[in-house]
Parts: sequence; C-alpha cells; structure tokens
Amino acid sequence: MDLSGINTHKELPKIGSKESDKALREKTDQFESIIVKMMLDEAMKDEKNIFKTNDPGDKIYKSMYRDELANASAGGFGFSQMLFDSLSQKGVKSN
Repeated sequence: MDLSGINTHKELPKIGSKESDKALREKTDQFESIIVKMMLDEAMKDEKNIFKTNDPGDKIYKSMYRDELANASAGGFGFSQMLFDSLSQKGVKSN
C-alpha cells in the first residue's frame, strides 16, 4: 500500500491580514453598538420628561443622545470581543 500521496500535514486556515482583522473588529463593534442602542431604547422608553414639555424635538434629541452613547460604549461590553473571537477562529473575512 503506497501512502506517499497522502498529505499528513493539514494547513490551518489563515485568519487573514491585520487589515481584515481591523475591518472585522469595526463590524463587530458596530453590531455591539446596535445591541446597546436597543437596550438603551428599551430601558429609557418610560423615562419621564423633567421639563414637562411636549416638544417634538425632545424625542429626536433623546434618540440621538442614545445613538452617540451606544457608539461611544461599543466594544466595552465584551459582546464585540466574543463575536470577534468566534468569527476570527472560523476564518471569516469581512468584505
């Protein structure tokens, strides 16, 4: 039995360059930002207005505030890191 044609060393999949890792990190941080925004929206939906006005811009301002708060905290909750680790182990590359 000739075993010379069998490759006994299998190559490990390559995760990619640092640029693709950076792009994957950005995408996982963006995803975490969306999750944090959804949690903030749910947590603050019954928030009372301290000024007792019914200003239409109030809802827009609060939504923009929560957007920026979610973007600033992205990557700090650990969900992004967990997702990044999982995807990079599988060799997923972001385009």
